[in-house]
Amino acid sequence: MLKLVRKFKGSKSGVTAIEYGLIAGFISVVIIGALTASSSSMESIFTKIQNALHDAAAGGGTTG
Repeated sequence: MLKLVRKFKGSKSGVTAIEYGLIAGFISVVIIGALTASSSSMESIFTKIQNALHDAAAGGGTTG
């Protein structure tokens, strides 16, 4: 067991894996923050699209 710990300690792959994990975690936090901040504007856009599709299906579609 001690031999395995020494081998891992001397290896650079463990450090690289931790760095990639930290980078992935940071990117995830940024993406979640951006989606949370823009959720209300996206909801508004999808509501407009839904209303336009509903109007078009009912025969009262408008252009523009």
